[in-house]
Amino acid sequence: MPFIDTQRMPLKEPLPGWHVRFVHSQTMLFGHYDVEAGASIHEHQHPNEEVWNIIDGELEVTIAGETRIAGPGCVAVVPPNTLHSVKALRPGRVIVVDYPRRDSIGGVSTT
Repeated sequence: MPFIDTQRMPLKEPLPGWHVRFVHSQTMLFGHYDVEAGASIHEHQHPNEEVWNIIDGELEVTIAGETRIAGPGCVAVVPPNTLHSVKALRPGRVIVVDYPRRDSIGGVSTT
């Protein structure tokens, strides 16, 4: 499946305010998120590398104790097994890539 129209995929909400459509490649997971202002993800870690690509809006991203405000064009790279958290300061859109791919996020299946 080389081309995917994400707008035709089911919308999921693994955490309050995080609306997502998941796309799988053979080895990666792509989460296309629409985020509400104030939505947050608690501090956590996982064995997957995670790359946050901020398309629109403004996020407060903390990785290994370092906090930055990330806006359009910013990329935040979370190494495997590293504590991180996120809070949306303004509504926005983000593409989050996980390698290797994950089968669930926030208890919600990515398939």
